[in-house]
Amino acid sequence: MIFLAAVAALLLGASTAYVASADVRYLARAGLEETRILRSARPIPDIVADASTPPELRSTLRLVLDAREYAARLGLEAGETYTTYTDVGRDTLMLVLQAAPRDCICAYTWKWPIVGRMPYKGFFDAKEGLAAADRLAARGYDTFLRPAGAFSTLGWFNDPLLSTAITRDSMELVATVLHEIAHNSLYVKSATPFNESFAQVVGYRAAQAFFEQRGDTASARYASDRLQDEIVLGGFYGDLVARLNVLYASKPDSATLDSGRAEAGRWAREQLEGPVGASLRTFTIGRLPDRPVNNARLIGATIYRSKLDLFDAWYARQGRDVSKMVASLRELMDGAEGDEAFRRLEAVAADR
Repeated sequence: MIFLAAVAALLLGASTAYVASADVRYLARAGLEETRILRSARPIPDIVADASTPPELRSTLRLVLDAREYAARLGLEAGETYTTYTDVGRDTLMLVLQAAPRDCICAYTWKWPIVGRMPYKGFFDAKEGLAAADRLAARGYDTFLRPAGAFSTLGWFNDPLLSTAITRDSMELVATVLHEIAHNSLYVKSATPFNESFAQVVGYRAAQAFFEQRGDTASARYASDRLQDEIVLGGFYGDLVARLNVLYASKPDSATLDSGRAEAGRWAREQLEGPVGASLRTFTIGRLPDRPVNNARLIGATIYRSKLDLFDAWYARQGRDVSKMVASLRELMDGAEGDEAFRRLEAVAADR
């Protein structure tokens, strides 16, 4: 999650001429929340050393420090990210809104200084998030509002670890730390699916290596299996999007659009209850097959799973070395923006 880089732009004095007054108010609120988070942050080593710290929290924070130090050894730009901890006092940090037209897998975007266009917008106030979703739904958009427990400011601030991010199991916590630090190491402007999918692969592959060097083969295997599941789901969602794109390209009337989306939903359910679900190692399908087609939800599902196989192939091409993977991608992406990022990656993959 990286939307708060826009807050950094505001706090660093970016001109408000680039944004409307409502956006200025939004950024001011986000800036206020970020300020509160930073002011409440305590150094993790101090918390670990504090005898009053609950043992479970102490153990978790030690693991975070170990993962952060490992990221630095890999050459990732860890900086001061996750050297402090903030208890936000609630179980949900923010709600993230995404939207898309009912007849197009194309994200509604918000434009901010520095980071460019983003296909999501975060709300610290749940009522504001719900109201924004209702306004877009009233205009005919599919909407998807989801909770988020972590974010990155791309190194503009020393991001603290938040209490909302430590409810995960140990492997997922380590992968989250490495994922967020990966954003500091490589960021392509206006290329959210590229950035998030890159960080997804780095997070899990680095977590796998982290646990391997600690002799924890079970957690290392878990990290590897989780990434493989993400790749499988990425393929599934890619196929579903391709089917819907054929429907949408036909410019259907309202009735045909509804029936076509319903048919795509039936196909998705068959896949999830059949071959896709059977191939997953760490995920359970749950109620996923019962969800109707929602373009905004699909965009949300694919942002973190876009061409993961390409990133993982690049990782293998670099000798399964995360350090070399990240360094070579930084060189390859120098000067890239938007869709150019994936075009460059696909071009070098085709040259193998």
